[in-house]
Amino acid sequence: MLVSRVEGLTPKGRDMTEPVGGVRAWLALTKPGVVVLLQITALCAVLSHDLLEVGGFNWADTFPTMVIVFVGGYLTAGGANTINMWYDRDIDPLMGRTANRPIPSGAISANGALAFGTALSVGGVVWFVEFANSVAAFWAAFSILFYVFIYTIWLKRTSVQNIVIGGLAGATPPVIGWAAASGDLSISTDSAAALAESIFDLGSLMPWFLLTLIFLWTPPHFWAMALYRSEEYDAAGVPMMPGVKGAEYTLSQMKFYAVLLVLLSVAAPSALGGIDRHDSLYYVFGGTAIIISLWYTSTVFRIDVDEPRTAGNRIPSAARSFFVSMLYLALMFVVVVTASAGITGGLLGALLAAAAIGRNEMRARSASDDSAA
Repeated sequence: MLVSRVEGLTPKGRDMTEPVGGVRAWLALTKPGVVVLLQITALCAVLSHDLLEVGGFNWADTFPTMVIVFVGGYLTAGGANTINMWYDRDIDPLMGRTANRPIPSGAISANGALAFGTALSVGGVVWFVEFANSVAAFWAAFSILFYVFIYTIWLKRTSVQNIVIGGLAGATPPVIGWAAASGDLSISTDSAAALAESIFDLGSLMPWFLLTLIFLWTPPHFWAMALYRSEEYDAAGVPMMPGVKGAEYTLSQMKFYAVLLVLLSVAAPSALGGIDRHDSLYYVFGGTAIIISLWYTSTVFRIDVDEPRTAGNRIPSAARSFFVSMLYLALMFVVVVTASAGITGGLLGALLAAAAIGRNEMRARSASDDSAA
């Protein structure tokens, strides 16, 4: 899942977790920062769908679909996160970034959290059935069950591949959003083949490209933080890669997934459909995706696990890669949406990406100069 994106330390080292009570405590159970970010990827899929499949935005249709996807996605992802907190109530007090969560802080009882999470999860699936379609509801239910049973209960405490396999649950929102935007889809139970086709054939490669993007992005993103926070996971009995296999092995795995992201970006134009090597958009979109991926990958390859740690016990190069990874994912979704609008949008996406990367690099150099001074 994408949990690491809003927990832990900010770029300036401030701890983002603080004890809360009342309504805020119930909201905190859902991990609102995580859920909103997840739903942004789903909303991007809705926008891309309407640009590619409908030929543009018809806000009378697009906006209601976005509302349906956001509400249903918040309920299902928020419910899964709440159940995750209920299950992890024994280890959360052992880690600084989770010790002030609503259950270990005493703001909410474990039974209350479980009931709340279950109600949200069921309500979210029913929401998609009623206001979207059964295929979107299926993928929403899949994400809940996979996150709760496969990741939280099984893998998180037993395997160093926990974040890799478990990341599939956090990669499904674009598929849910695309399915919801596709209108009257239904699950066929006539045969196993028909069932599989009705679930997986969404009429485009784009939702699966976006799912794969998030899935491959999750390990290097999360492990960058785990490189300098593995002691907390070790103390809680969670077998994170750096603590079990060591920092050097973890870094080699991060590089592997980063290279896969570059290779995936080469295939990005194919996800748009209907364009080939004779189309200018093929090179504009593909080139932009490759450059963004190479930029992020360079931060992974520049991580030095032996460099001196900061006062906050962070590895500076790993921390930079961690925060760049979030910008990378955002930029990839931006250029997907803009490229879905055609060559003009593709060029706009390229300019936005260049500006964002340039600004980030300038800030990084300025921070480095200040540190050296």
